[in-house]
Amino acid sequence: MISRMILGVDEAGRGCVIGPLVICGVLASEETIERFKEIKVRDSKQLSRKKREQLGPEIVSLAEDFMLIRISPVEIDEWLGVPGLNSLEAQKTAEIISHLKPLVAYIDAPGKGAHGYARLINSAIHCGTQIIAENFADRNYPVVSAASILAKVHRDKVIRELHIEYGDFGSGYPSDRKTKEFLTQYYHREGRFPDIVRTGWATITRITGPRQAYLESSSVQN
Repeated sequence: MISRMILGVDEAGRGCVIGPLVICGVLASEETIERFKEIKVRDSKQLSRKKREQLGPEIVSLAEDFMLIRISPVEIDEWLGVPGLNSLEAQKTAEIISHLKPLVAYIDAPGKGAHGYARLINSAIHCGTQIIAENFADRNYPVVSAASILAKVHRDKVIRELHIEYGDFGSGYPSDRKTKEFLTQYYHREGRFPDIVRTGWATITRITGPRQAYLESSSVQN
């Protein structure tokens, strides 16, 4: 009997102001998904970094296949507004589905409107895959949890590499004090942001607003 091929898709770094958005798809048979359960694969947010890094290689060795897509801050900025970040994510997810060609794809849907997100993906694929997009799919389906872990492990690796180049800016999330301090100091020192920053985020507007107003005021006075 041929086992069904099932895909789980999740992302890491959607809400960050620094660094890429990473989307991962993990392809697994039903038997492999049972093995994911045995090794206690869970939503990456419920695991320590050490545990994620321990599980990552196990997931790769067990999975029938997997695919990672890294979306740069520059590309994210280009999609903000219209058509929007959801459309960008849906397009990249469709690329993963079209490449791996599962029978069914379980996808962790961003925000509200999971059905609308599924329609976006369906409109971009041509392989007959059944799309099931749900909020908290990373908690409810081990194959999505596996994708969540690989995406997070990869993004953490990228952030560590960026720390070597730019210094320790923290996690890259807007709520992180280190991240906000790095952005503010870099902008006031350089008058711009490096290309690792998503300049369309509200965090950036709050930093550039007062400085820009000051520069415009100085220009008028002079």
